[in-house]
This record gives sequence, structure tokens and C-alpha cells, in this order.
Amino acid sequence: EVQTRTAATSASRSLMHSRGLMLTLATASTASVRALSTLSASRAVVTGAPACARMLGRRSSARMSVASGARVITGETGNNVTPYIEALIGRNLHTKVDHPLGIIKAKIEEYFNSLDGEVTFEIKDSMDPVVGAKECFDDLLIPADHPGRKPSDTYYISRPGGRELSSSEDVLLRTHTSAHQSTLIKSGAEAFLCTGDVYRRDEIDASHFPAFHQMEGVKLFDPALVGGAMSREEWLESEGCKLIAADLKKTLEGLCDHLFGQVEKRWIDEYFPFTEPSFELEIYYNGDWMEVLGSGVIHSGVLEKCGKSDRHGWAFGLGLERLAMVLFSIPDIRLFWTDDKRFTAQFKAGTLSTFKPYSKYPPCYKDISFWIPEGFEPNDFFELGRTVAGDLLEKVDLVDEFTNPKKGKTSHCYRLTYRSMDRSLTDDEINDLQEKLRELTASNLLVELR
Repeated sequence: EVQTRTAATSASRSLMHSRGLMLTLATASTASVRALSTLSASRAVVTGAPACARMLGRRSSARMSVASGARVITGETGNNVTPYIEALIGRNLHTKVDHPLGIIKAKIEEYFNSLDGEVTFEIKDSMDPVVGAKECFDDLLIPADHPGRKPSDTYYISRPGGRELSSSEDVLLRTHTSAHQSTLIKSGAEAFLCTGDVYRRDEIDASHFPAFHQMEGVKLFDPALVGGAMSREEWLESEGCKLIAADLKKTLEGLCDHLFGQVEKRWIDEYFPFTEPSFELEIYYNGDWMEVLGSGVIHSGVLEKCGKSDRHGWAFGLGLERLAMVLFSIPDIRLFWTDDKRFTAQFKAGTLSTFKPYSKYPPCYKDISFWIPEGFEPNDFFELGRTVAGDLLEKVDLVDEFTNPKKGKTSHCYRLTYRSMDRSLTDDEINDLQEKLRELTASNLLVELR
């Protein structure tokens, strides 16, 4: 399934995986000092959504989002949701039976519905993407100072503490479907598959997009089988914990065979704040090892926060786009969001077919160089790029970085790849977009253009 760079390797690995239950497409960045949260809703409207975002908004107008309009672009303290992101909410690609994401989702649900036993997995695929920090982070034992909670990584609707202070009162677009785990467990759900769109500020390339889709699976066990309330230490040493871990691995290995056929697999011990022990599952596919999902035995502290200290179970999470890109041979994550019939007509419910590229329009390259201020966050620059150019911005690469020892300044040079999936771009429109991006970068990120 919560697309990074921290000073410490262990922190980086933890962040990369724990932002989504387990957590595939997105990576995380370090803390933001000058996040786009300083860009108010009114300023965002003045600068204007890009043409492709306006088109996307028109396509979405007939299916108003459960979180649209003033609900996500509020102008409140810390609000950093842009019109481009707002237009993505409510597309519900995972519920479309003939869409690649819907096809993958259905195959996974088909597998869990076929398992022997008395457990029935409830299907939850319409949960509200607007969540509180308590559910998204606190209930999952993700601390307030975790880098994944910074506005450089997350789309906030309100953040009373501003850029620097995170709290349980924050309201945001969910960064992973694990945000619903505590709510569903508290409601009495014993086993469920929860799927939805999740949102993260991230880099720009063919495998990263600010909105993507995750599925989380949870299964609780009968205390008579695995034991009831006990200390964390006792639980980790218990036979019940070992039984749950074994059931988890057997179940997920079967899922991989269901999706990919008989493949070689390997388990890697990992760390996630919300599971203990924690594992990643990789498969050997197309000549290389590929991470499929993250998983683990639900941390006893998570269940205690749910008022279920006498219960135990497992959880896993995966990214639908990651699986679909491999199984359908889709080369660019932006394609999932297109309404072009040359894409949508290639897929049929229940069928895994190979995507046939229908066009390859030429790219246009533009460079931008600037001296960065202290605390500069690349994700803030990437977000400005999305605000200005939307889907026309295919990739952003840092191609040069150097520090002038006399001036004590560091320079970044980024190469921007503009390309439409539907038409050829003109020099005039690209030059216009590039100039707008230069102006906004200077004014909003306080850089010194070169």
C-alpha cells in the first residue's frame, strides 16, 4: 500500500513505512520550515489552479466529493490543501469495477472471501478521507514529533499549532487507511478490508502522485485461542502471538499466489510503530525482488487505546497502484486518473490485461536554479510545481547542488520535465507555466533565483 530522506537511517526506514499501514508508494521527507501552509486559500485562488486541474475539477463536478469545497480549503491555520488536490477528492477510482484499481481491489477481496473458516471480512471502501490526527497518528502510536506529521509531508485542513506544533486537534486528509483502524475496531469490527484514497505531499515522477489508494486488512482472534489481557512482554513471548504471526504469513503468502501466481517469497523483519512484531513481504517477480506489503501483529498499545486490551490480531497494508502498475504494465501513475477512453477502454472487470500505450508525446525540459534558504524543503517546491502545472509536470529532478563557501549559500538546480499524456505541448504554454513557477517559488519559498 502510509512516495525520503532523514539524517538517521533508522528514522528514514521507520518514516518510509509507518506513514501508511505499511506502505508502499510514498516516501517521507524531513520537517518543513516554510511549508505551503503559509499559502492561504485566498492566495491559492488568486494564483489559480492549473489548466489540467481546472479540467479535472470539471470532470469531478458531477460527483461532488464528501470533502469538497470549503471543507478542505478553509484558510484556517495550517491549511495547505490546494485546488489541485481538492479536485482529486471523491474520484473513488477503487470503486470502479472496470478500472485497474477496482480490478485489483476486487481480486484481493475475492481471495479473502474464499478463505476457509468462520471469519468474514467486512468491506469498508467509503470512509471519509477527512480525519483527525488522533485517529491518523495518536491511536497508532505515532508521536507528535514524528516527521510524517509535518506539513511538508501531509495535507492539513487545520493545524492550530501552525508549522511547528502537531496535536491531536489537527484535521487532515488521511495519509493512510490505517487512520480508520481504531474507529472500526471500537465499533466492534472483528475482521475488515478498508480501502480508500490517501494523500501525501511528495516528489514528482512516474511512480509518485499526491493521491493514491491503499487497502488495510485487520483480523482479530478469539481470546480463547490466543489469550486475553497480559503485559506487552508476556504477549510478545506467548504462543498466541506466534500463532497470529504464523496465520498472518500464511494468509498473505496465499494472497500473493492469488495475484501473481506461484512466486518465490521472503519475509523481512521490520519496524512499524503500530505493529509488533512487524514484517515486510517481498516476492521475486520479473527477475527482481519487489516489496508487496507491510504487516504485523497489532501492537498491544494500539488495542489498549481502542478499549480492547483483552484482544489480539494482525494487520497488513498495501498500495493498489504499486500492484496495478506491475500487473497491468502501466508505466506512469498519472494514467490512473485519466478519463481518456484510450486508457479506460482497455480494462474489464475481473481481467488482468497488459496495458497498450496509445501515445508518446515529446517532453519539454526546463531548468530552474536558486539559492535555498535555511530549512528549505524540496516537497514545498514540488507542491508549487503541482499547483502551477498539475498533471503536465511529469518529473522533477535535482540535477545540481553546490555550496559557495564564501557566501555560505547552497544552490539547487532542478530539471522539470513537462509532458502531456494526451497532446503535444506548445513552447508558449510551457514558458508561461515555468515563469509562474519561478515567481511563486521566489515569493512563497523565499529562495533567491539565479
